Amino acid sequence: MKKWLLLTLAALTVVPAAASKLNVVASTEDLAALAREVAGDRVNVDSIAKGYQDPHFVEPKPSFLLKLRKADLLAVVGLQLEIGWLPPLQAQSRNGRIQVGAPGYLDLSRYCQILEIPTVQVTRAMGDVHPLGNPHYWLDPANGRRIAKAFADKLGDLDEANRSYYQQRYADFDKRLTAAEKGWEAKFAPFRGRKVVTYHRSWPNFCERFGLAVVDYVEPRPGIPPTPSHTLELINRMKQEGVKLILVEPYFDLRTPNSIARATGGKVVVMLPSVGGVKEVTNYFQLFDYDIGLLAKSFQAVGQ
Repeated sequence: MKKWLLLTLAALTVVPAAASKLNVVASTEDLAALAREVAGDRVNVDSIAKGYQDPHFVEPKPSFLLKLRKADLLAVVGLQLEIGWLPPLQAQSRNGRIQVGAPGYLDLSRYCQILEIPTVQVTRAMGDVHPLGNPHYWLDPANGRRIAKAFADKLGDLDEANRSYYQQRYADFDKRLTAAEKGWEAKFAPFRGRKVVTYHRSWPNFCERFGLAVVDYVEPRPGIPPTPSHTLELINRMKQEGVKLILVEPYFDLRTPNSIARATGGKVVVMLPSVGGVKEVTNYFQLFDYDIGLLAKSFQAVGQ
């Protein structure tokens, strides 16, 4: 009888539950990677778009709604990058914490240096121009630092008990990023000032940061597929200016870039605009290690 009573009391004993972790959902894997740098093991971090996908065009899935319903914080690139797919998911999630203007909504573009902000009225004739500026701003490490700081501050607001932890994590990230930047700059120093062609306008922040000059694009206008006339003009320009490298994102068709490379004696370089573009690139540092290493080898291969 006494044994049964002890077992019953043990079964009814309430074990204090561990403090629940915040759930952060980022629209892209790049933002998720930077969130993890400061969140450590105190936060659950997930992303919607994967690094090998074009973040402009993401097919909504029921699993995305499940993520958003549990989210305490939704982090977005902003500048209308996700406008084609994220707003309906936010609305359908019925999660008031992550709606625009709510405490759990974080637009990282507000903290970063934004390039290519149009100075004239944007029309459809201009292609898929972002009227608020180019949204690929995470490809400058200085903006990566700003994003990480914004995450540290926001997580501290949502989780006051761990505020100092997030700030310490950010300080460590800042120190590691500063050291990494020196290495990237040294490795790429011989190639500063080189001219390149890119497929899409994904690289203005990267090119400005590391000293590359983009002379033209495979797309005649942003989001518009290559045309024969533009392709011929591009070939002639590359020959005239001695441009050899064509930088292409993983999700674009390589047929036209390859034909341009054959006509110019150039080389197509499939660059990664995002963490997760290939399986071995799992964090923000590896993204720049990969792209800068690949570019350096490619310039050497074409004799530039």
